[in-house]
Amino acid sequence: MKAIFLDKDGTLVDDVPYNAEPRRITLCSGAGAALRLLARCDYRFFIISNQDGIAHGYFDEAAMDCVERRLADLLFREQLSLDGFYYCPHHPDGKVQAYALPCTCRKPMPGMLLRAAREHGIDLRASWMVGDILHDVEAGNRAGCRTLLIDKGNETEWQLGPHRVPTCIATDLYGAAVMIVNDDEARR
Repeated sequence: MKAIFLDKDGTLVDDVPYNAEPRRITLCSGAGAALRLLARCDYRFFIISNQDGIAHGYFDEAAMDCVERRLADLLFREQLSLDGFYYCPHHPDGKVQAYALPCTCRKPMPGMLLRAAREHGIDLRASWMVGDILHDVEAGNRAGCRTLLIDKGNETEWQLGPHRVPTCIATDLYGAAVMIVNDDEARR
């Protein structure tokens, strides 16, 4: 199985900082068309998201169930399905002691991608990590995926390094989907 690992905020859905309110979650413009294009190429869809609002005490971990249901519903309305929802609740500077720790799941570490690959039999070399900041790119590269940065201006640090160079750069999710499909066709 091959997968598209999607960062949630700023990539798949409009970026509303620390949003765990389902009614405020909306797909980015063109996201449905982009994912339908990728679904025709037999990709499965997985959310890979840092949710350190849990560690900071802005919302509790139970809120993620509602967020996951909302995302699944939004994709269902686009005739798509969500195959997995992975999030990291940790942050070393968090206020909630149980989550205030370093971990291997928080991007830029690849833990969430590796876990999804194990649990779903995903071929990481045939898969892509798509996100709007270089932490997403680094996590995908460390996991062995190809990577795509959606440059919407959300990356503010631009600290490059050996794991922080994307395979491709696009301006939106639909452009990313076209690049991925073209890359697949070129590899065949």
